[in-house]
Amino acid sequence: MKALVVKNTGSWYTVCTDDGQLLECKVKGNFRLKGIRSTNPVAVGDRVEITPPQSPRGGKGEEQFGWITGIEDRRNYIIRKSQNLSKQSHILAANVDQAFLVVTVDRPQTSTTFIDRFLASAEAYRVPVYLIFNKTDQLDEDMLHYQETMVRLYETVGYECRQISAATGAGVEELRNLLQGKVTLLSGNSGVGKSTLINRLVPGANLRTAEISDAHNTGMHTTTFSEMIPLPNLSPGDSNPVDSPLPGRATGYLIDTPGIKGFGTFDMEPEELTSYFKEIFHFSKECRFSNCTHTHEPGCAVLKALEEHYIAASRYQSYLSMLDDKEEGKYREAY
Repeated sequence: MKALVVKNTGSWYTVCTDDGQLLECKVKGNFRLKGIRSTNPVAVGDRVEITPPQSPRGGKGEEQFGWITGIEDRRNYIIRKSQNLSKQSHILAANVDQAFLVVTVDRPQTSTTFIDRFLASAEAYRVPVYLIFNKTDQLDEDMLHYQETMVRLYETVGYECRQISAATGAGVEELRNLLQGKVTLLSGNSGVGKSTLINRLVPGANLRTAEISDAHNTGMHTTTFSEMIPLPNLSPGDSNPVDSPLPGRATGYLIDTPGIKGFGTFDMEPEELTSYFKEIFHFSKECRFSNCTHTHEPGCAVLKALEEHYIAASRYQSYLSMLDDKEEGKYREAY
């Protein structure tokens, strides 16, 4: 039986079958042994093959849940280095159409390094990203100016940005049209307001939110597992396309993920990094050497563009930090 993984709570997975049933499943033990070096061999968004429960409405023991016995090829995924196991990966979500990276310039401040690492990972798997600048209503004049500077930087690079307040609803309606018919990953640091945004976009979601720590200006984890949240029809007459892969009457899905503090890149070779930074890749075509690392070589068009301010220093520093990751040999290949 085919199904879609819509929730992951550790070793348990909730799947939605093609006929709309929600079933609790576990992963078959031997399936884990097929070389998948990941903290979560099955991710939210995966299409899987399952053996359904023998007695889904009752019974005890194994009869109460099904087994995931296989996984279909992934169209794409967003992956990061596991926080606790540096030589393993953690897949945030699979088979996504786009990602919303929610960022804040204050309470808490999202670093450009975090943003750039997420964007590079998304570029590696051709996942379009929107940068959602939240908590705009809480910013004073100086911080608003800084946010505008950030927006100009990333829009110049080629990323669409939106400035919103999930708390007041300002700018949120504009996001709805971007979500229709799409599977959208929602990610960001803890405390940037992902749960508040989902509560605004999906009436009745009622996700728990928390205050920012005054002492450290950081957020607290309120989401502890990944889950696909179906988007309701937003106006009379809305319906799924006939060939829509989304089960039920949802017009799209938001994949809510736990807040993350850092974003360790994974499964990237040093020679590939250039292509994951759009502006660096653009200038790299003019470098004297085809294997230029853009760190010291003579005739490097990237270093020249950096000196002439065509490439932002923060973006270049993010590139160097990812290059250092690979040179230090911190990560082994992902499977």
